[in-house]
Amino acid sequence: MSTPDNWRRSSYSGGGDGNNCVEIANAPTRISVRDSKAPARATLTFPASAFAVFVEELKRPTSGS
Repeated sequence: MSTPDNWRRSSYSGGGDGNNCVEIANAPTRISVRDSKAPARATLTFPASAFAVFVEELKRPTSGS
C-alpha cells in the first residue's frame, strides 16, 4: 500500500497552526488517519465505507446521561 500524499485537516482545527487535530487522506477505497502533531508516526487506514459510517455516528446527537 502506498503512502497518501493528499492529507487535509478539518476547518475546525482551531487557531494558530492547527496542529491539534487529526488529518485524513482519502483514496477511492480507503481513508487514512494520522495525528497532525506526529505525521511521521503510525497511520490508521480504514475501508471508505466503514469510515463513512463512523463519521455519521459522530454526527448523531447524543442523549443526556
